[in-house]
Amino acid sequence: MASALPPNASQPIELEPALMLDYLHKAKQYLWAFVELGFLAVLSVILIYLILGANSGVFVTGVADNVVKFARSIPEQSLVGIAIVLALVFLIARRMR
Repeated sequence: MASALPPNASQPIELEPALMLDYLHKAKQYLWAFVELGFLAVLSVILIYLILGANSGVFVTGVADNVVKFARSIPEQSLVGIAIVLALVFLIARRMR
């Protein structure tokens, strides 16, 4: 009796390494696009708050309050460390070009 499955159905599917790397690269691109969109949305809400002030609405005021709380909770030493690391990354990336 003939089987309805193809002859290689019992073998595991092997993806080529290049195909998997392409998939990971595309996933990384989509994730970075999502992060950039979220960051742009927060910046847009902050800009609306800066333009309209306290009359900008409950959502905008809530987002602005959360951003201010987050910024106040970061210690100064951490900000200096982040600034140094970003400066080093910028300088190294500039020299690599």
